[in-house]
Amino acid sequence: MPLHPAIPDADMTTRPLALDDAPGVRLRPARAADLSAVERLLEANHLPLDGVREAFPSFVVAESDDAVVGVAGLEVCGGDALLRSVAVADEWRSRGLGRALVARVISDAEARGLHALYLLTTTADRYFPSFGFHRIARDEVPAPILATKEFREACPESATVMCRECAATP
Repeated sequence: MPLHPAIPDADMTTRPLALDDAPGVRLRPARAADLSAVERLLEANHLPLDGVREAFPSFVVAESDDAVVGVAGLEVCGGDALLRSVAVADEWRSRGLGRALVARVISDAEARGLHALYLLTTTADRYFPSFGFHRIARDEVPAPILATKEFREACPESATVMCRECAATP
């Protein structure tokens, strides 16, 4: 299976995911009309809404039968970005959808020429190393990332901070 199961075509449409356990699911850029469904999904997964509206143009959703069943966000801050708001609906878990969403956001970050991705987690510090993320101290995080609502307000000081350098785009 390829690392990036659904890569956008030049016109930003998407092809279906190549996941046997998630037939008919497609990844696509989030649209303004998706915001309320994404907010409900984040709340159901106990994830913060702080800063979501502002960063929403860089979010990716997973869709099945016109319903949002997964989401992952990219909050761009200068030459770096925050990977945030990764959530999958309960009935779609354990099918590789979260992995596909994270891979897509990493691909998007690299296509934009970003230097690094940062994230905060209180529950998934063992999951993200499989994508190349490693733990870092808060004082290693660039000021623009530290200034995000997620860092300032939404996540506790006890959250694990992780970083992944982006591959240089040819």
